[in-house]
Amino acid sequence: MDNGKIIIRRAKTEDIPEIIKIEKEIFDDPWHKDSFYEAIFLFPGLFFVAVKDSEITGFLTGGIEDTGEEKYGHIMNIGTKKSHQGEGIGSLLIKRLEYELILLGVSGIQLEVRVSNTGAQEFYKKLGFCDVFVISEYYSDGEDALLMGFWFDK
Repeated sequence: MDNGKIIIRRAKTEDIPEIIKIEKEIFDDPWHKDSFYEAIFLFPGLFFVAVKDSEITGFLTGGIEDTGEEKYGHIMNIGTKKSHQGEGIGSLLIKRLEYELILLGVSGIQLEVRVSNTGAQEFYKKLGFCDVFVISEYYSDGEDALLMGFWFDK
């Protein structure tokens, strides 16, 4: 997927050090590097990077949850370099994940976001996500998470 100079492609293991730099720049409680290697091992077709002018500017790690009754996608982690926020990179990453998940026959996508992160919540709502419920003390610092979801039309 290409939006001018932004290219969305599948992540490679050699991208992970740059992804970790972005993660540490934007999150107070970043993922451990092993979590990224596990994500690319478990769901290599659902882990993407955004590249602009040969620079990784964003990433998205996705997965699939299967309850036995329903399969749905899960945005496990998403981030964009501060210097590139507002350029549509996050939207492009999510649209690419949506495309892949539709091909895999899932019913929708869910994610967790900090209840204090109202900016991210508004971003997701603009993409069609809605509030589902609150998960108490989800994050390591005890903050609650808001579970948000988006369902594909069948």
